[in-house]
Amino acid sequence: MRAVRCHELVGPSGLRVDADLPEPEPGPGEVAIEVRAAALNFPDVLLSHGKYQFQPTPPFVLGGEAAGVVRAIGAGVTSVAVGDRVAATMLHGAFAEQVVVPELATARLPEGVSFEVGAATLLTYATTLHALEDRAALAKGESLLVLGAAGGVGVAAVELGKLMGARVIAAASTDEKVAFAKAHGADDGICYGHEDLKARVKALTGGDGADVVYDPVGGALSEQALRATAWQGRLLVVGFAAGDIPKIPLNLVLLKGCQIVGVFWGSFAMREPQKNRANAERIFGWVAEGRLKPHVDAVMPFAEARAALERMERREVKGKLVLVP
Repeated sequence: MRAVRCHELVGPSGLRVDADLPEPEPGPGEVAIEVRAAALNFPDVLLSHGKYQFQPTPPFVLGGEAAGVVRAIGAGVTSVAVGDRVAATMLHGAFAEQVVVPELATARLPEGVSFEVGAATLLTYATTLHALEDRAALAKGESLLVLGAAGGVGVAAVELGKLMGARVIAAASTDEKVAFAKAHGADDGICYGHEDLKARVKALTGGDGADVVYDPVGGALSEQALRATAWQGRLLVVGFAAGDIPKIPLNLVLLKGCQIVGVFWGSFAMREPQKNRANAERIFGWVAEGRLKPHVDAVMPFAEARAALERMERREVKGKLVLVP
């Protein structure tokens, strides 16, 4: 089979499409999937540089989510059958013509949801549902500030925040990205490329600040967002797309009576696979109903994986990029 593998930890230039790799076979409790589409996420960029929370040894296949058709099942698998349309998540390995994953890592694709949309949904929306519901306990009527609001998890936070009844403030680096986030349902927008984030959040919330901050960006924006957080607010630490891990003055947490809350969806999915799968099924139900609309920026072949990862590294992607074999 063919797969996109990282041969050197030097970023996108270390990627290569390899052919004639052995097809994986499912063991007990596992499912083999013929991949029809796989989506990129920012952790793929970090993995290619050797900068993610875990690091497989090169060469390894990139990609954390895929959609396709079940080719074979291992002993004990009962919830899916050969021929079913499914999406699946994994630590890495999605950019291949065939993947094998645990049964609980799969979710059925509803009729009418394409493989491309299916591949582009789970990681970002499952991360965000876990963040907003389990970690922040976002309540109807609260204000939600979303940083990096035009990216994959950013768009998911905008849409899920609105679905949960929040007032959503989308913040992004350009006016174009802010407009994109507002087109996906955000009530207000802030361009932190030329606007003061704290001042604008305070102005939009009557001086109170945001009840919940969704932060996949990190860097200098994290402290600015914390200063814009309301009394007893919650700042969700989702990732560090800016590249720098911020050092926060803890007196701000004391003065605001607020919380800084970690969101590590990958660990949650491994520790609570049943709940994570139930979340995935809810998400796909909302997609099928048209209540969530995952945005696919572009669909590209495996041969263009390097160019796709470079686009993501340059922050040129709105929503998600999808690779097809």
